[in-house]
Amino acid sequence: MDDQREPRPPQHVAEAVSHYVARTIPVHVEIDARQAVLNLSEAEEVLRGASAVALGPCRCRQKSGGCDAPVDVCLTLNETSVEAVAKREGFRYVSVGEALTTLRASHEAGLVHLAYRKQGGELVAFCSCCTCCCFFLSALRQFDYHDAIAEASHAAAHDPARCIGCETCLGRCPFGAWSAGPSGGKPSLSTERCFGCGLCVSTCPAGAIAFVPRTAPPTGQGLRSAG
Repeated sequence: MDDQREPRPPQHVAEAVSHYVARTIPVHVEIDARQAVLNLSEAEEVLRGASAVALGPCRCRQKSGGCDAPVDVCLTLNETSVEAVAKREGFRYVSVGEALTTLRASHEAGLVHLAYRKQGGELVAFCSCCTCCCFFLSALRQFDYHDAIAEASHAAAHDPARCIGCETCLGRCPFGAWSAGPSGGKPSLSTERCFGCGLCVSTCPAGAIAFVPRTAPPTGQGLRSAG
């Protein structure tokens, strides 16, 4: 971890995110946080279980215009979809199939699936976010906010024996968890900086990256795919 980074964020950042909780949720485990970083297979499972889905624009990306990633990526679920279509500009009902297509396209574009739920209630919405436009994800990356709000149960793990040194993972990771290898060597992973989004896992051409519980050894044995 970079010792030059501030140990704690400025006060205005702390106040802005102090009421959030983020957690990476393994499939089939109940989500009990107000916000959760989901990998692609987890997000797909949430959508398939929804009774209604609405799709609309990401306000952060629409307002900031900080990148050319897709804008229509915000998804609301069940009863929240009714409210979104009635009150939020640009939202419309879509089929689960169309929502899944949108989700996969945003994953391919390198966006992070950040889910929201009512306190003590069901998961109601999620958007596909970028660190350049989304304030919350930007703060997570800048201040490595694991101890404060991001409690990830799973993280990426790297198997150097399978790695071909293509460095696809460096470009896919939105949190700077990967570092280039010396003199063109194989990249290295800082598990502590991984938020479990799975963008590197799904695109490693050699199958050298997988999800493991954070208590498991970081490399070698025990690698499994992210579904």
